[in-house]
Amino acid sequence: MSTDQHGLAMTGASAAATRHYDRAIDELLHFRSEVDAETDAALADSPGFPMANVLAAYLGLLTTEAAEARTARDRFDAFRRQADESSLLPRERAHVAAVRTLLDGDLPACGALLAEITTAHPRDALALAAGHQLDFFTGDARALRDRVGGALTAWHEDDPHFGHLLGMYAFGLEEAGHYDRSEEVGLRAVELNRRDVWGIHAVVHTYEMQGRFGEGVRYLDARLDDWSTGTFFNVHTWWHYALYALEAGDVERALAVHDAVLAGGRTSMELLDAAALLWRLLLEGSDQHERWQALADAWPPLVAEPFYAFNDMHAVMSYVGAGRIGEAETLIASREAYTLESRPGVANVAMTLRVGLPVCRALVAYGRGDFGTAVDLLYPIRHRVNEFGGSHAQRDAVQKTLLEAALRGGRHEVARVLVSERVSVRPCSPFNWLKHAALADRLGDHATAAAARQKATTLITTA
Repeated sequence: MSTDQHGLAMTGASAAATRHYDRAIDELLHFRSEVDAETDAALADSPGFPMANVLAAYLGLLTTEAAEARTARDRFDAFRRQADESSLLPRERAHVAAVRTLLDGDLPACGALLAEITTAHPRDALALAAGHQLDFFTGDARALRDRVGGALTAWHEDDPHFGHLLGMYAFGLEEAGHYDRSEEVGLRAVELNRRDVWGIHAVVHTYEMQGRFGEGVRYLDARLDDWSTGTFFNVHTWWHYALYALEAGDVERALAVHDAVLAGGRTSMELLDAAALLWRLLLEGSDQHERWQALADAWPPLVAEPFYAFNDMHAVMSYVGAGRIGEAETLIASREAYTLESRPGVANVAMTLRVGLPVCRALVAYGRGDFGTAVDLLYPIRHRVNEFGGSHAQRDAVQKTLLEAALRGGRHEVARVLVSERVSVRPCSPFNWLKHAALADRLGDHATAAAARQKATTLITTA
């Protein structure tokens, strides 16, 4: 029996495998690609090492890509055929049960099992990290906050991974709307470990949600070397950088980020960042036909089978942006058929039915210029879009689509409500004031429109 770096007992691992496992957890918390190599090294040394097999399964299943999930299933099934689960420690058996639930597609149930592990073993960094990602995939802001918050008192500042726990907690605080506390905790996380990219990401989200785009750019610029290299999370952080540029009206800078970093992505996470950026430009009337074509070409193998509705939305965005409406409709039809099959416990079915399909249909309607239908599809679900995962910042593409459809479709009462909500929550956002101006112009209130445009200009010049 061995002990990991956080004092938790493990079976089936040699001293070398334990060292590889500890390094793998460190790489995981730093979002570095070396996590795969260290996990493989642990398994090569000790093939029956339960926690290394569990880690490998989580790594494959939490990519949100069907091919990776199939590989993870095959490897984990092979482990279970050889393992004597009755000889495992209770914590190890609990992780095996959590992985089995995740393999069945029941994300909330897996998250609940991981929460039980955290209750009994609050220093289980893997249970916390995997649970945190599941809370993100299911859009559960309360769990994003409290899963980590409930474990924090079991950690101490001299622990090398305490800062990473703070980074996760800061993101949960931000998603739950505690912006002041999120900024405080996120800055402390990065102070403890300057290369805590998830902590940096939490601070960036906090500034985004408050419309503090100028501070966001300065924060990222000051820490460029810490987040832009040595991590597979750099593409997503560059996406946030591009969002700040769009808020400031600097389309050229946002497209430069796209072309230098976001274009040519191969994973779902990379492709959805590119789609989410280009879709925001499409809503503002910016034609990026060639960029859309390249993006639409990359999606088919990643959405060939249903797996995660949030990814499906971004694939449909790409097809619509490229003018390939038929491919978008084909994808939607395949998901409609998928929801008719009996798949008890598979969370993605409910995600697809309740949010994914209405959003995808609305995107197609918007692409066809049928703005009234887009509003009718999106307005009833606007307060539960979180159910198919992602962050507030990511899901804002849906909210912006609803607002633009209401403006273009002459649904002025709906547009007024949406603009009023946005301006009231984020009065520092130039985008929100420009939409206020656009609505006022449509209503013939040109004095209000001029004042709103001036407000937007002032915010940009003083950021």
